[in-house]
Amino acid sequence: MLSNLFSPIRIGSMTSKNRLMMSAMSINFGVDNNCCVTDQLIEYFVQRAKGGVGMMLVGGGGVHPGGQELPDLPQMYTDDCIPALKKMVQQIKPYGTLFGVQLMHGGRQSYLPQKVAPSPIPAPAVVKGEVRALEIHEIKELVACFGDSARRCREAGFDFIELHGAHGYLINQFMAPNSNIRTDEYGGSFENRTRFLFEIIADIQAKTKKDLPIGIRINGNDYIENGWTLEDTVKLAPLLESAGIVYLHVSGGVYGSTELTIPSMYTPHGCFVHLAEEVKKHVTIPVITVGRIKHPDHADDIIKQGKADMVAMGRSFLADPFYPEKAKKGDFEQIRPCIGCCLGCIHAVLAKEPGSCVANPDVGREYKLKSEKPPEHSLKILVAGAGPAGMAAARQFALQGHKPIVCEKKPESGGLLALASTAPGRGELNDILEFFKQELKRLAVEVRYNTELSLDLINGINPDKVILATGSLPDMPVIKGLFQTKMDLATNIDVISGKEPVGNKVVVLGGGMTGLITADFLADQGKQVVVLNRKKSFAEEMSSNDRYYLRERLNKETVSLYKNVSIKQFTDNGVVFKANGEEITLTGFDSVVISEKQSAIRDAKELEGKTTALFHLIGDAKTPRHLMYCISEAEEIARSAY
Repeated sequence: MLSNLFSPIRIGSMTSKNRLMMSAMSINFGVDNNCCVTDQLIEYFVQRAKGGVGMMLVGGGGVHPGGQELPDLPQMYTDDCIPALKKMVQQIKPYGTLFGVQLMHGGRQSYLPQKVAPSPIPAPAVVKGEVRALEIHEIKELVACFGDSARRCREAGFDFIELHGAHGYLINQFMAPNSNIRTDEYGGSFENRTRFLFEIIADIQAKTKKDLPIGIRINGNDYIENGWTLEDTVKLAPLLESAGIVYLHVSGGVYGSTELTIPSMYTPHGCFVHLAEEVKKHVTIPVITVGRIKHPDHADDIIKQGKADMVAMGRSFLADPFYPEKAKKGDFEQIRPCIGCCLGCIHAVLAKEPGSCVANPDVGREYKLKSEKPPEHSLKILVAGAGPAGMAAARQFALQGHKPIVCEKKPESGGLLALASTAPGRGELNDILEFFKQELKRLAVEVRYNTELSLDLINGINPDKVILATGSLPDMPVIKGLFQTKMDLATNIDVISGKEPVGNKVVVLGGGMTGLITADFLADQGKQVVVLNRKKSFAEEMSSNDRYYLRERLNKETVSLYKNVSIKQFTDNGVVFKANGEEITLTGFDSVVISEKQSAIRDAKELEGKTTALFHLIGDAKTPRHLMYCISEAEEIARSAY
C-alpha cells in the first residue's frame, strides 16, 4: 500500500526514507526578540519529525534583516542564531527526518517600511509601500549574505538548504521581467536576470565546501502578466542541475497572481503538478511537486505515474503532524484533514499574527502540551449538539480519558457546517466533519440522534458537566417593508437545504461569508442575484485567499454586488437603497434571502440550576463565529475539564 510514496529516494548525498516533504511555511512564531528560534518552534518541528515525514524545512529563514518577510521568522544572518539552531537539529536527528532551512529574502514582498528589489516597482498585491532599487554593491552583499547564512546552517548541523526562488520573493523578482527592468548585468537578458541566483549558488558552495546539499524552490509559472513562465523554468532547470542543485521544488504564483501561491478549497487538488511534470522531462535530479495535494493515494499516484519524484505538503502537516505515519499504516480516516480554508495558516500570518490551523488548534502549542498530564479522575460529560464544536469537544474529552455522551436533536450530525459543505466548491468542509464522526466511532463515544437535551435526559445520565454546543440560526433583521413585501422570504439555511425554493431573480441580504456563498449557490443554478451588503467590506471573516476564489466565481453578469448599503425600504417586488451616495431602486424580483447575522441557540441554558451538573457554552451557542474558534474552544474546554 502506497509503495511509491513510502519508498526511499536518493537526493544528492542524502537519502530520504520516503517521498514526503513538509514544505517551508512562514509560521510566524517560535523566535525570541532577536529572531533566534525558541522551544516553541523546536517542539513544533519535533512533533512533525515524530510523525514520520521524510524531509522538512524551516520556513522563512531570513538572510538579511532588510529582507525579513515577516517579523517573527527565524533569522540566519548572525552567528548568534547558531546555538539555538543546533539545539533544534539535535532534537530532530533521532527521528531520521532530513532537516533543512529555506533561505530567503523577501525583497519588495517584505513586511518592512523600507523595501529593496531589483527595480523600484512595488509588489502588485498584499504588501504595500515604496521600493528602492538595489545598487550593484548591495546585490553583491546580498549574495554574500546567502552564502554566510548557508554556512551557519551547515555549522548548526542541518542536512540541506533550499533557496526560495519562487512566489515573488527577491530571487524570483530578479528573474521575472515584470519586476526587473534593470539595464545593467543583472537585468535584460535571461542570463542577466538569473545571474543573482547563480552567484548565490556559487557563494554557498564556496563557503560550505560543497558538502551542504542545495535545493531550490522555483516557480513553474508566475501566473502574472510579463512574469516568469514555464518555458523559462524548462530553460533554467538543466542549468541549475549543472550548477550542482540537488533537487527542484516546483511551485507557482506570486503576490497578485491569477493563481494564488497558497490556493483555497476552490482549487483542484494537484493544481501545480503539471508544472513539475514538464520540468522533470528536462533534468535527471529529483523534482518535487506541491499544490493542494492532500490525499495519500493521490500523492502515491503522482509518484507512480512519474509526474514527480517527491510530493511536498504544507498545510496537511499543520492539520496533522502524524500524517505520514497514519498514511503508511493505511489509517486514512484518522488523518485530521486540512480543509483549504487558509484562515489560520495564511490569513493570520499575513496579518502578522502567529500561524495556526482551523482543524488543529494544537499548532504553536506543542511545547506546552508535551508536558500535559492525564486527568486524575474520569468525568461523565453530556454534550448537546453534534455539530463541529460538539463533536470536537466529545473527541477531546474521550482522548483525555473522560466519558462523553453526545445528544443531537436531528437525525444526523454536522450542524450548519454540513449544510455549508453542499455549496459549490465548499465540499472539503465536510472532511473535518467526517474526521470527527470517525473519531467518535473509533473512541466508542455514544451519540444519541433524534434526542433533544432535557432535564429527564440529564437526570438519567447524571453528568458532571453539560456542554452546550447547540449552534445558531439566522437572525431576522427589522427593515421597513421586509415583512410586508410580496416577494418570497427565506433564510440562507432554507435555500441551501432546499426547504424553500426561490424565484429566478433574488435579493440576498448580507455580504458576509454566508451571504456570498448563498449568492454563489443561487448563481450556480442560473438565477439572477443581487447582494446587498450593509458593511464596508465583503466576507471579512474569510481568509483573503479563500475569498479571492469565491469573488472570482461571483464575477459574472448574473450577479451584482453592492457594499456599504443603506436600505430605505423593501417594496412589493424589489428594494430601494443607497450605495456610494446613489439611490438605487430594484424591481421585478421574486425572492429575498436573509443571510446576515446569526443568533446563538441557548434554549437549553434554561436547564442550568435545575441540576448539579456544570454548564458550558461553546461554539456558535456561545457566540456565532468562525469554525476556528468553535473547534479551538471545544478542545480547550475538554483539556481544562479537571
